[in-house]
Amino acid sequence: MNIHSADATTAEEALSIQEKFDSETATAVAMQDTLLTPRFYTTNFDELDAINVEHIRDEWDPLIAQMVSDPNKGHFKKNADWDQVDWDGMDPALRKEFIDFLISSCTAEFSGCVLYKEMKRRGSNHEITQLFQLMARDEARHAGFINDALREAGVAVNLGFLTQKKKYTYFRPKFIYYATYLSEKIGYARYITIFRHLEKHPEHRFHPIFKWFQEWCNDEFSHGEAFALLMKTDPKLTRGHNVWWIKFFLTAVYATMYVRDHQRPAFHQALGVDTDWYAHEVFTKTSELSKQIFPITLDIDHPKWVPTLRKLQAANVDLANAEKSGAKFAALGARLRAAKAFATLFFIPAKRHNVPSQTRLEPCY
Repeated sequence: MNIHSADATTAEEALSIQEKFDSETATAVAMQDTLLTPRFYTTNFDELDAINVEHIRDEWDPLIAQMVSDPNKGHFKKNADWDQVDWDGMDPALRKEFIDFLISSCTAEFSGCVLYKEMKRRGSNHEITQLFQLMARDEARHAGFINDALREAGVAVNLGFLTQKKKYTYFRPKFIYYATYLSEKIGYARYITIFRHLEKHPEHRFHPIFKWFQEWCNDEFSHGEAFALLMKTDPKLTRGHNVWWIKFFLTAVYATMYVRDHQRPAFHQALGVDTDWYAHEVFTKTSELSKQIFPITLDIDHPKWVPTLRKLQAANVDLANAEKSGAKFAALGARLRAAKAFATLFFIPAKRHNVPSQTRLEPCY
């Protein structure tokens, strides 16, 4: 009997189902390695394996129990709610941007799966390996589901090829915590904002995959909770000089999202969403959620915030055009402008707050 990746109980099982499908075009896009494309990470797994969760047991055990209960098993597959998609009749610009969105999302989900699965393979600490196996399971299902959607358009990402061939970036564990925590939380904020918008405006739901976004983002939310608790095991990670690292990752994640989303005007127009409005909504949600563990939030209402993001976006457009035409000096100038804009964003004073004693949250949007 055939099994779908949505019903798989482990990441390995889900990925083995996907191995029979691939598309050279989609895989080539997923293989790209730029500042805006999802990366694959590796880290010091021995340091992760040494984590002790005893003093956060009251919050850890309920989270693990929730994930073990597997509320989304069987959810991420097509059913009667999956409408027929007219890929051939889709506006070419929208088709291109939407496929790019799906490939980027698939690569990002699979990136998490690869990292989490490797920790499960290398570790001996049952608490930590169990968590990472559960998260890898979820991310494998998400990646498989996106590949199902891509396959209808005649493309699919060869996930096994990515595992072997895509470049890996080494991050220290604390940087993995900051980056992945924010990735999971901003992923929740992005998906739930689109889901709630399309609940009110179903006429803009141009593809059925958006109907699955609520359960999808709830998985992202749980993974963010897990990384918040991992940071809580070592209070030094959110104090002292590490607050500067937190600010750096907050700025980098927000800026990257803003620039990447502004590369997809047809996609957001089809959704009926103003890209600047969407960015502010997502930043606001992510900032509120991250107060659970981070002692600062970025001042996204500062008068320099949006104008500087626009300068960063303009520099990115000029850089892409210069690289395409081989104009080296123009490319250098665009890079310098982008660096200046990022530095301006980074040095906008942050907002400080007291971190609550209880870290765990539940999806609230």
